[in-house]
Amino acid sequence: MFAKIAVAAALALVTPAALPSAPAAHSSGYQGLAATPPMGWNDWSYYQCGINEKLILDQGRALVRSGLAAKGYNTVTTDDCWMTKDRDASGNLVSDPQKFPDGMAYVGRQLHAMGLKFGIYEDAGTQTCGGYAGSWQHYDADARLFAKWGVDYLKLDGCNVPSVPGQSDEETYRQAYAGMSRALRDSGRRIVFSESAPAYFQGTSDWYTVLGWVARYGNLWREGTDIALGQESGAAKWRSLLGNYDYNAPLEKYAGPGHWNDPDFLLVGDRGLTADESQTQMTLWAEMAAPLISSTDLTRLSAQALAILGNRDIIAVDQDRLGVQATRVVHTDTHDVLTRPLANGDRAVVFLNRGDTPLAISAPASALGFGNAQHLYGKDLVTKRTSRYGGSVTVQVRPHATVMLRLHAS
Repeated sequence: MFAKIAVAAALALVTPAALPSAPAAHSSGYQGLAATPPMGWNDWSYYQCGINEKLILDQGRALVRSGLAAKGYNTVTTDDCWMTKDRDASGNLVSDPQKFPDGMAYVGRQLHAMGLKFGIYEDAGTQTCGGYAGSWQHYDADARLFAKWGVDYLKLDGCNVPSVPGQSDEETYRQAYAGMSRALRDSGRRIVFSESAPAYFQGTSDWYTVLGWVARYGNLWREGTDIALGQESGAAKWRSLLGNYDYNAPLEKYAGPGHWNDPDFLLVGDRGLTADESQTQMTLWAEMAAPLISSTDLTRLSAQALAILGNRDIIAVDQDRLGVQATRVVHTDTHDVLTRPLANGDRAVVFLNRGDTPLAISAPASALGFGNAQHLYGKDLVTKRTSRYGGSVTVQVRPHATVMLRLHAS
């Protein structure tokens, strides 16, 4: 049985004026890159430091073979632990010769030959989170090296950033990320820049300060806690993806074309998650205009997981050129409702069942951004069914599941 949920009281605090409308203009973003949220694959959540050249290239081939690359998942990023602990005699980063015997430029050439983009990881501090050589005081040299290697995307973490006398931590991080940003611009190659600075201030009074400046220097940013690792339990993964959604959902004002909030990797395809839970993450991330970056073993992806990741209708919402992150108009212990304007005048609306029992969730057209409309027409982006609604929308939602509708007034 689905328990009936009336959301009118919860919606009373939200006025139509509070919903996002098409802005007059958006910033073009850092270097004019990432007009839509980046998509691709990263090794970290599933493999951590257990990576090598063959594994990275095999995942790239899997992106192409599966058809995901053709749907936009076009960047393969090698995360931490690809380098040696120390720099060479000239002060340059060196790839681990055991893990990457042919070097990182070779990895980039191979990925480019597949029609993919090449992403790489570094850290703004003296060491990476894994204890390898960091970029502190080497931003210019590292940016030039990355450009030489054909890097298209840099993820810059924030472990081991030292304290600087006379500066607050926030000021030091700002200088560090501004330094790498300038170095990338000066490198002669257009490189999408992913910043992790906000994640190191989550829970502090400086969090919003950092969120206020990251768009000046990069294209996307991790704002908080990492998503669960591949070896964790399904229950831990569900809690993690819900937690990351919760810290990301209220930050819509910081997102737009060229500058995106990043609640971390997609776990779709990992063991432990149900199909509904995997679909929920994909749906929520798309509704929030988040980067769609998978971190699982793509060579063993099930048909079900492939269908979730490859859903063209949901990808189209994520990649909508208007670039507006959804507004969460209902948020309770049991359920949420989000609405997002799209470039053609439609709205993407998501109903989330956070709990362990089925729910029937209703929301009036006015709360969803349709004013006094008495007739709505919509398509369920998972089942592909179309429906007509009156002045409100009611959907049945399974536990830990979502319903995503693309709606317009008729």
